Amino acid sequence: MKKLFLGLTMFILIFVMAGCSGEKASTKDGKIEIRYGLWDKNQVPAIEEIIKKFNEKNPNIKVKLELTPYKQYFQKLETAATGGALPDVLWMNGPHIAQYAMGKVLQPLDDFIKKDQFDMNNYPESLVNLYTVEDKIYGVPKDFDTTGLWYNKKLFDEAGIPYPDETWDWNMLKEAAKKLTNKDKGIYGFAALMGNQGGYYDLIWQNGGYVVSDDNQSVGFSEPEAVEAIKYNISFIEEGLSPTPAQMEETKPSDMMISGKIAMMFDGPWMVPEYKTNQDLDVAVLPQGKERAVSIHGLGNVIAKNSKHQKEAWEFVKFLGSKEAAEIFAETGTVIPAFNGTQDAWLKSVDTLNLQAFIDGSEYAHPLPSVENTGALWDAETKILKNAWSGDESVEDATKKLTEEGNKILNKK
Repeated sequence: MKKLFLGLTMFILIFVMAGCSGEKASTKDGKIEIRYGLWDKNQVPAIEEIIKKFNEKNPNIKVKLELTPYKQYFQKLETAATGGALPDVLWMNGPHIAQYAMGKVLQPLDDFIKKDQFDMNNYPESLVNLYTVEDKIYGVPKDFDTTGLWYNKKLFDEAGIPYPDETWDWNMLKEAAKKLTNKDKGIYGFAALMGNQGGYYDLIWQNGGYVVSDDNQSVGFSEPEAVEAIKYNISFIEEGLSPTPAQMEETKPSDMMISGKIAMMFDGPWMVPEYKTNQDLDVAVLPQGKERAVSIHGLGNVIAKNSKHQKEAWEFVKFLGSKEAAEIFAETGTVIPAFNGTQDAWLKSVDTLNLQAFIDGSEYAHPLPSVENTGALWDAETKILKNAWSGDESVEDATKKLTEEGNKILNKK
């Protein structure tokens, strides 16, 4: 983080000293073009519809989408930020907002909000707070999400197993996975993903553990509750009830879910656009451990500080945060919109799916950790825990290493 912060600060100084003219580049037809960075291809159809509505009111602004897969998104942003090439408007998540805001590459929105009397009370306070860094607002909330248990009804019917519901616990999930697994047909009962949101974070919280301490000074991965939760997740792989990490790297779990090779999987509402046309799929609340718990998070739209099109970028961010845009997201079932009062339309958007499961989860949800060095912590999790998922290292040894590294990251200044 320190290296990135210094690099970004140096870039800003060089940029200012260079005396950037701030001239507005335009397209051949005289329109101002702004770039919009995002990572989820499933949301593109809804976003294109939103842009069409935006252009009806702002015909002089052209929006160019820049889609980057999530795995490369923040790596690309870091390079773009230090090189002065960030998109004018871009998606940001909670775990990275402090890093980029304090790196001085995002534009505070307070002056825009005050000038236009833009009402931030239209969004859940928790999401507004998430995108507030050192008392300055950097992002307008876009959506929020929790985790649900996606499952294949056809496979359940063939195995004669009742569909999952709110009575399920960890034992019932494991027993169902055993009955649903059919090695002869290459069918796995459950996908034990090595993901934090929609994976081991949920299980750690369900088991009474913690990820980051309340004072943000230590991680809880080597605590007994966390070790037990991670062991439970990996046990599906060890018992042959889940594809191996190598198999899930070769074929995306979502593709295996659609093709009927995986019967159950933790995942979020962002999968609705991809899953909604498959009549075999549905979703339920997560099985509970010692307690009910689930991850909750939400994206925000932010503006690059070095954008030459600040006014146009703000007009677009305002529209992205409008009720009209939220209703498009809701009615298409794309995401749970952050704009208060529009979630009911999302629930009705796909009547073949139990979308209420994601709303129910918000009642007992834990927000994803958001600290200045969250990005580095996530990188350490991936690097170290993959050895436990592959079986090359015990969970105890991996989590001990992760705790040591995680504590260093949290306390690095």
